[in-house]
Amino acid sequence: MNSSAVPHQKVLRIPDVKKKTGMSRSAIYNKLNPSSKYFDPTFPKPIRLGNGPACSVGLIESEIDAWIEVRAAARYVAKEAA
Repeated sequence: MNSSAVPHQKVLRIPDVKKKTGMSRSAIYNKLNPSSKYFDPTFPKPIRLGNGPACSVGLIESEIDAWIEVRAAARYVAKEAA
């Protein structure tokens, strides 16, 4: 596969996701957990950064940015509808 065909994606670890979203670690994991009452199916899914059961995970920065933009846009739509 040609490496120029895949755009550069920055992977954020959980501390960076916390800073970018303003959410706590537990809030992030609750958004990812289908069993949680705070589950958000639109929240970006993590990617594995290693092998094995205890490997690190990260989230794609552009996906986090897009999720934030959608939530911000929905806020303005809700205000206009009211």
